[in-house]
Amino acid sequence: MTTSLVDIHQGSPLSDRARGLANGGYELQDGSWVSFNRWYHSNWVDMHVDFLTQLTENSGILWGFGTGEQAEKYRIQPSFKLGFLTQTHPSPDSTLSLSVTTTFGGNLTEKPCVADYGDLGTYSVNCRLAAGETAPEETLKYLVNARPERLRLWLNYRVTF
Repeated sequence: MTTSLVDIHQGSPLSDRARGLANGGYELQDGSWVSFNRWYHSNWVDMHVDFLTQLTENSGILWGFGTGEQAEKYRIQPSFKLGFLTQTHPSPDSTLSLSVTTTFGGNLTEKPCVADYGDLGTYSVNCRLAAGETAPEETLKYLVNARPERLRLWLNYRVTF
């Protein structure tokens, strides 16, 4: 059996989504600006590494992992990918391949803030909505809680001429 590196990359749709949460900010009662960027900036972007372990000439196990990513107000869990790849040759110049992979872990979870509303009290809130018109306790249902693509089916037909 031979194991080969298939892909290595940083970033994912969930990393992009987390980075998008950094847009904007709000103004405090004293007029000072609070940017979301400091809460949603990560020094490390989720890295994915994928391998193929060949079982036969035309099949193998696809596997890999994601390192995860975090900042003060969000976390992407580490992930593990597992799948299967097979191919056949309908003609000497063509290849039909099929792969199926599934991902475990890798969820994106946004964390709440604690906001002091003076006479109204202190609440756990969605940081991005704390200064809006939504009631503090209602903002929590808008925290991002997302999962990565769990199942991927890939069918490819290639003809060489």
